[in-house]
Amino acid sequence: MSDARLQITTPEGVVFAYALAGPFSRLLAWIIDGLCVALVVSILGSLLFWMRLISPDFAVAILAFLAFALQVLYSILLEWYWRGQTVGKRILAIRVIDVQGLKLQPQQIILRNVIRTIDQAPVLYLVGGVMMLLNRRRQRLGDWVANTAVASMSALSEPDLNLVTPPKFNSLLAYPHLAARLCQRASARDAWLALEAIRRRDSLDPEARLDLFSELATHFRAMVDFPPEAHEGISDEQYVRNVAGVLFRKAGKNVRPLTTEKV
Repeated sequence: MSDARLQITTPEGVVFAYALAGPFSRLLAWIIDGLCVALVVSILGSLLFWMRLISPDFAVAILAFLAFALQVLYSILLEWYWRGQTVGKRILAIRVIDVQGLKLQPQQIILRNVIRTIDQAPVLYLVGGVMMLLNRRRQRLGDWVANTAVASMSALSEPDLNLVTPPKFNSLLAYPHLAARLCQRASARDAWLALEAIRRRDSLDPEARLDLFSELATHFRAMVDFPPEAHEGISDEQYVRNVAGVLFRKAGKNVRPLTTEKV
């Protein structure tokens, strides 16, 4: 199971895949997150010291409730704010994703974290661990219910776009601040959709090819409003290639590299 992958086919017929995170990396991430929660709980415990003097049992009950609530809220809030990652997942370079390749929804994050209590039973994620071993997507019970998986987000190496199509002047790179904004707004899935469309363009029927690049160009134009001179006179296909050139190459210091798993 070391090379387990989640393969996703988009409605446009483009296929891409994520390497699934293994039990060891997920366990380490869980331990790191547990330490973060324990640190906060210990701080709250010191603040509740005065309550122990009045009613020790009540103070313990309050602290236990806060510990449980913090564990759930910690994961929910961070996975939403950091798009599927917590502190532990960031350190281990793994991320929660939707198994259909769609945007992660709040209800999915809430479901997988609420059901975590069952996955942790009876000790040390025994239920969740067994579920992962029996599931080809390495989903614990919470992931299975929420339709999510945990993927390994390895660093993205720059693909040689010159091997995909002959080099041409990239008009978008003439606007580095807008190129940086495009990199910030486009997801890893957007980047690989553009690249896979370019790679497979010759295998598409002419009409399907025009439709595909028209949809992708419209999608990327809606993200960032480049000046008319940046895209006037070029085809939708060339515009998408220019976008891929921005996303997979550093167009200045402010352009961040994307991270995902190659197909």
